[in-house]
Amino acid sequence: MYDRLLLPTDMSPGVDQATAHSIDAAQRYDADLHVLYVVDSDAYSSYPGDEYVHEFEGLEAALEQAGADAIAAIADQAADAGVETESTIRHGVPHEEILAYVDEAAIELTIMGSKHRSGEYRSLLGSVAERVVTMADGPVTVVKTPVDDD
Repeated sequence: MYDRLLLPTDMSPGVDQATAHSIDAAQRYDADLHVLYVVDSDAYSSYPGDEYVHEFEGLEAALEQAGADAIAAIADQAADAGVETESTIRHGVPHEEILAYVDEAAIELTIMGSKHRSGEYRSLLGSVAERVVTMADGPVTVVKTPVDDD
């Protein structure tokens, strides 16, 4: 049914169950699993920097390394399950980069993680997941991971 799946990650606990779901779906459909991390340009472009770091290169590099580590952890889980992954890091506005990647890589199903909080703490999806669901032309599955409201 699907040949190419996408799992965007942001390193949050909200992606935990989406990772397991993505790996399972890739196994079931014998599909390629793409894992994408977007270094949020708003996060480092608004950073004022300090006298020891030229502009925001330190923060940008740290975010990129954190994304590479998150992707590697997912790739390791997938490899343990016999699923190969294609890993990509991009820079920009997360939902825009996710949607662009979906088009460019001909992704057939996007699997988004979201934190599920009990009660009325939060009735909407995270802003990135919400925007991808609303703006995507193809199917998007949102997998919620319960988190504490502490």
